[in-house]
Amino acid sequence: MIYSFDELALKFRDYTDIKGKIQREIKSGNLIPVARGLYETDAYISGKYLAGSIFGPSYLSFDYALAEYSLIPEAVHVYTSATFNKRKTKVYQNHFGVFTYRDVPSNAYHSGILLHCDENYSYQIATPEKALCDKLYSLSPVKNLHELEILLFDDLRIDEVEFQKLNMKNLRELSELYRTTNLKFLKKLIRKM
Repeated sequence: MIYSFDELALKFRDYTDIKGKIQREIKSGNLIPVARGLYETDAYISGKYLAGSIFGPSYLSFDYALAEYSLIPEAVHVYTSATFNKRKTKVYQNHFGVFTYRDVPSNAYHSGILLHCDENYSYQIATPEKALCDKLYSLSPVKNLHELEILLFDDLRIDEVEFQKLNMKNLRELSELYRTTNLKFLKKLIRKM
């Protein structure tokens, strides 16, 4: 279970030295620091459940989501998340892994996000279409449609069979929310297909 400092202060309100009690709980392994003022009780919980609490608002996307949906063959060991209006990339490292956060356009942020709930935990993750749009948004612009295809299928190693399974209508609608060259060429690729 994830706790903020304020929640722990309420839980340990009968102790005269709340900070001392928290430090003792950390030393005994009952609490694991996640970020400043944020603690987890389960040392083995997946970082995907913590990513949205560490820095937010945010949702899992980019390489992490592409790997989750088997769009890329590589295993991704960094929890990559999208934010908006933060204006710089943030990186956090803790017991649970490495967490990175980068901006997407604010008008695109709220579309294409799924909420997953598992017992006492929940997390938000981009749809496969949204994760692909976020990833293309984060990359240097290509010059033409041919370069986009090389970027997708050679450089990023997007699985062409999985790509064909994407909802092209959703992909086209999402791509219109980003005003970048890569997403303009993605719309052309969709039309070509």
